[in-house]
Amino acid sequence: MTASVHSTIHRRILADELADRVRDLIIAGDLKPDAKIAEAELCAHFGVSRTPLREAIKMLAAEGLITLTPHRGARIASITADEIAELFPIMGALEAMAGELAITRMTEHDLAKLETLHATMLVARKSNDWISYSKTNRAIHESIFRIAANTSLTQIYDQLMIRIHAVRFVAQQPPAAWDQAVTDHEAIMQALRTRNASAIGPILRTHLANKAKSVIAALKT
Repeated sequence: MTASVHSTIHRRILADELADRVRDLIIAGDLKPDAKIAEAELCAHFGVSRTPLREAIKMLAAEGLITLTPHRGARIASITADEIAELFPIMGALEAMAGELAITRMTEHDLAKLETLHATMLVARKSNDWISYSKTNRAIHESIFRIAANTSLTQIYDQLMIRIHAVRFVAQQPPAAWDQAVTDHEAIMQALRTRNASAIGPILRTHLANKAKSVIAALKT
């Protein structure tokens, strides 16, 4: 293996790590929506050069957390209340379909992994660890789509997630909304445990509607 290959691998690993660290700053609210990415400050903060940081920024742009605009540079992604009101019901419908499919295809191993994620999420809520909660919450929803095993459905979901990721799993919620989200997830898990396909669709639609309300309220504060 040549030195150039080793160098490429090292840069990729560093870029992945930087993407994780910058993502955490966004989730924690340290980098605000529509704020310009101060590359020099982040390079100094992490002790890295601009090259791996820019690779990390491109990764986060692909996730929808950062927008890259000519003549404006990189900024933290933002979304309007009108866009949330328009997109979240669509996401709710997609998640409902995924949940119904997942119940018909879910193995006991799949359910056990979801139970583990759910337990981890509850621990994060009890300790008020928003970053861990957000990551685990997202993992649960993505796992349901993976279990559903419908490529077209997942592709549509992923395309919409690019637009709403900036608030779906990032916008921190007040305690009441956070507790409501946990209650929703308890209902989701119960429907999965009992393989209740008729119940999980409405539960997921309601969950997304509740999330939309909390995000819109947060934008207005």
